[in-house]
Formats: sequence, structure tokens, C-alpha cells
Amino acid sequence: MKNILKEKFLKGEKALGTFFELGSATAVECLGLSGLDFLIIDTEHGPFDVESAMDFIRAAELRKITPLVRIKDSTRPSVLKMLDVGAKGLIIPCINTVDEVRKLVEFGKYHPLGKRGFAPARAAGFGYEDFAKDIDSYFEICNRETLILPQCETLGCLEHIEEIAAMEGVDGIFIGPYDLSIALGKPARFADPEVTGAIDRILKACKVAGKFAFIYAGDEEAARKHFDAGFDAIAYAMDALVYVNAFRGLVERLAR
Repeated sequence: MKNILKEKFLKGEKALGTFFELGSATAVECLGLSGLDFLIIDTEHGPFDVESAMDFIRAAELRKITPLVRIKDSTRPSVLKMLDVGAKGLIIPCINTVDEVRKLVEFGKYHPLGKRGFAPARAAGFGYEDFAKDIDSYFEICNRETLILPQCETLGCLEHIEEIAAMEGVDGIFIGPYDLSIALGKPARFADPEVTGAIDRILKACKVAGKFAFIYAGDEEAARKHFDAGFDAIAYAMDALVYVNAFRGLVERLAR
């Protein structure tokens, strides 16, 4: 079990991915063939659940693109099941308190970091993968290779971001800039000093704690800016938007 996205980070390299909304294993394969590093299967705003996510994860593994899942909430079943079917990392939305993050670590990391429930599920090859045959090494490998990424998009999370980012078992922070700007009373005003200051604060907390920093970017200019600022990973738009815009551009160039 190897998380090739994390391996890339540890080499000091940047990563580019997208939110997955199209809902087809073939679409996942195409994203893998594109050269993207990761995709985020969106079960918060998207229509997907565990069984469909499992098929998308399988397709991602086939094409060597790292499958992350934005789970629908921070409950134990949402955390446990997506890890059991093979998600290499979880983005957890709507975090408000430090205690919620402690629970996430408890649910998502095995002993001794947490209390993740054990079962020889798909991610372990149903117990037949070599790395899963010894329980102690299995726990150590899973804790190391699966990422817990709270999403900072609320005032509560922002207020405690230094403590959250430093917490053992938290691997990084994902910034949702739209909801964060709304929480600050500045909807989509990404140039506003309060919004940019909040993003800078979160990035700094990640750097100080030695954790990975992810952020969403809706266009190429924003993506370049965030990479230049020091973010490790950019989730660029959504596959559906890229698809529509590509064909719209083609229509404009060739059919009008």
C-alpha cells in the first residue's frame, strides 16, 4: 500500500488534481491518463456514496491517480467505510471544533494514534495483501499512507487552525475558499485582505506544523498564485466544468 501523492510531497514536488463529479469509472480512467496527480470523489455535494466511490477508487488505482474522497460529514461511518474501500485520503467538510478533529483521528487512524475499527476489507485485499498479514505493520502502514485532511471553511476551524494543524494524526489541511469567504462575510471576494489573511494564516499553520496544504482554485491564475505562495496541492475546478469549457471553446473556434 503506497500513497503516491504523499510520496510526491515528500520529494518536495507539487500536486495537481480536480474534483470528480462526472460519475463514471471511465471518466476516472481518463483523469488518470491526463497526468493529474489526484482526484477528489465528492460525496458532500456530489451524488455518490460508498459503493459507487469504491468503483471509482478501483479505476483510479488502475490508472495510478490517487483517489481522495470528500466525505459527506465527520461521523464514524463516513470515515471508516471510505477508508475500508480504499480511499488514500479523506477531506472532511464543515469542521468547527478541535474536538471534532480529535474524533476524526480516532475514527480514521489505527492504534496507537486512534481507534479505527479493524476489518480485512477491500483496502487490505480482504487480508491477503502482504502488508496486511501482520496486524502491527498493517496499522503502521495504514496510519502512514492514508491522509486525514480537515477542510478549513468555517470560523470555528479558522479560529483554532494552529492547534488543529499541529494535531498528531492530522496530515494536512484543505482550504475551501468559497465557504471560508462566506463565513468571513465576504462571499467570493478572494482579493479582500481579510480573506487573503485567513488563507495565509492557514498556510502558515500547515508549514509550521510540517503538514500538507491543499486549496481549491477555480481558474489557472488562482492555481498559479497558490502554488507560488507555497501550497503543496491544488484541486483545480471540477471535471464537469473543465469538460464543458473545453467543448464550449471548441464550438466557439470551429462552429461559429
